[in-house]
Amino acid sequence: MTGQPSLACVLARIDEANRADPNTEQVDGQTLPREYAYSLHMTRWLFALEPNPSERMQIACRAQHIERWMLPRGEFPDGRAGYYQWRQSCGRRHGRRAAEIMAQCGYPPEACERVAVILSKRELRRDPDTQLLEDVACLVFLERYFADFYEEKTDYDRDKWLRIVRRTWAKMTPRGHAAALALAGRLPAHLQALLQDALAPAD
Repeated sequence: MTGQPSLACVLARIDEANRADPNTEQVDGQTLPREYAYSLHMTRWLFALEPNPSERMQIACRAQHIERWMLPRGEFPDGRAGYYQWRQSCGRRHGRRAAEIMAQCGYPPEACERVAVILSKRELRRDPDTQLLEDVACLVFLERYFADFYEEKTDYDRDKWLRIVRRTWAKMTPRGHAAALALAGRLPAHLQALLQDALAPAD
């Protein structure tokens, strides 16, 4: 495709890709492809944190999990090291796919590469765009997936959960913290208590 860059073209193609997810999620009584639903959650939280986000951030948030089901966690080793290897591989893949779609929709190479870098999260804590993406992703996790994840991981003890919450909190900015605290009141009581304990000052 040639001509002026088109944000609408990019978002539509990302949505088309994510609608192919064979896994599903219930959202407001509707059954949606899981990664398509996730991309909508990401977009909603982006606009909640940044009322006038850049095109690159709209694309990055929409493509955060693009076609993630094609790179299953089970293809990587068990344990924390295997998990991080999988996450890094996902970030690189998502960045490549987003850049490919952007190029097809008329974006110049430098804009495509910029979004690929954001999605790789190589510059987390140093790059404001990457940090905003992380804030949005953490808020989506807390709102939509934390409760189910807690129920699934029956082998995790309380100390491990406290470490998970603290690590998640440490990746966020003060703006993300404020949004998370406002959201916390909608979590189940046991998760509110866990969050409170995790964030309590050390004795």
